Amino acid sequence: MSRISPAHLLLALAVVVVWGTNFVVIKAALHELPPLLFATLRFLFALLPAMFFLPRPRVPLANLAGYGLLIGAGQFGLLYIAIDRRISPGLASLVVQTQVFFTIGLAMWLAGERLRGFQALAVLVAAAGLGVVGWHTDTTTTVAGLGLVLCAAASWAAGNILSKRAGNINMVAYVVWSSAFSVPVLFVLSLAFDGWDRIAHSVQQASWGTWAAVAWQSWANSLFGYAAWNWLLSRYTAATVTPLALLIPVFGMGASALWLGEPLPGWKLLAAALVIGGLAINILWPTLRAGRVAAART
Repeated sequence: MSRISPAHLLLALAVVVVWGTNFVVIKAALHELPPLLFATLRFLFALLPAMFFLPRPRVPLANLAGYGLLIGAGQFGLLYIAIDRRISPGLASLVVQTQVFFTIGLAMWLAGERLRGFQALAVLVAAAGLGVVGWHTDTTTTVAGLGLVLCAAASWAAGNILSKRAGNINMVAYVVWSSAFSVPVLFVLSLAFDGWDRIAHSVQQASWGTWAAVAWQSWANSLFGYAAWNWLLSRYTAATVTPLALLIPVFGMGASALWLGEPLPGWKLLAAALVIGGLAINILWPTLRAGRVAAART
């Protein structure tokens, strides 16, 4: 199927809204929880109680552990540290989408794939957007924050490679069981950097809103998001569903501006246009080219 029904389009948009506004939720929880403790709790809630209802996917433990470490400590651990006073949530939602280009680079390195012309153009356009962000670093968007989010994007890309190697499996179960490897590492890191006293105090003093943010991260962002997105991909072509992901930074920057008062000067809008434009070239070019070829044959 290539034409998505209105109901399924609304479901896809719901996932995109959850993933986009997720960055504002992260910022809210970081007012009361240290970043690494927040990441620990996020993956703990994703693991329990879901692991008792979902069988462990039939993949090598090394693959499961690698994915858990890359996504848990790598992607979200670094992302939470960055959003904690080092970069604004809106810009983080934009910059982390560069995982697409890191994934391309890793595929070239590991699988010997060639860089195609449209991919090179996409990388250059998105890199120009990152250059605009780097040129305008200040107290709210620091060089360290930008670097941390780029490292988080690279970890996400490496996790993408591992999940692809896992094959055709239940991705929700994959996310749940990989969390068993995320939680211990994140907790040890939190213990090392935050100390037991701060961990205990943060957990005891956390408000219901903070616990709701943890639950939102675990259940809405991870379990619902992955379940719904992969269900849609099982019914429609990737070319039909994947372009909707371009809206994630739009919702991320919009929510940050609306709820947190993050300013949107011209340079941020330019950076967003360039990064999203690069993503659009990478996602849409093959589909448009295939359409032209089919039209020519007809």
